[in-house]
Amino acid sequence: MQSQTFLKSFLKASILGLCLFTLSTHLSMAQNTGTVEQQIINLSKDKWQWMSDKNVDKLATLFDDKAKFVHMSGTWKKDEELEIIKTGSIWYRKADIHDVAAEIFDNTAIVWSRITLESTVRGNEAKVEFTVTEVFKKTGNDWKLLALTFSSVRDTHVIKH
Repeated sequence: MQSQTFLKSFLKASILGLCLFTLSTHLSMAQNTGTVEQQIINLSKDKWQWMSDKNVDKLATLFDDKAKFVHMSGTWKKDEELEIIKTGSIWYRKADIHDVAAEIFDNTAIVWSRITLESTVRGNEAKVEFTVTEVFKKTGNDWKLLALTFSSVRDTHVIKH
């Protein structure tokens, strides 16, 4: 009788322990996803600062060699984007980020940012509302920017979360 009571108690404790383990694993994975999303959002913010600072060394490391950049006036690749930033042909002076959303798909991340971009384009001052779409890919321990697309929008544009 005593061994039967012990066995029931042991089974209940085992089931409870398994449930708690499963719950904690699930919560841990959810937190990690949030952490990765926040890391990629922070990386996107850092990128805007590096663009403003014309820090082409950091940008060269971030941009994948096959990256594409879609602007209002054209589409170009990494080397041309870096040259444009270095020479100040386009100077991304300040990006005010109004809203940002990120989603992670395996080793790919997409960031949507609604920004007001203050820039100097070929000597002319500009202040434009954009939704910017960025695609990142995890390569080893690093995230690489594969694509950056500017979409001109109204200031009432909303990013669905």
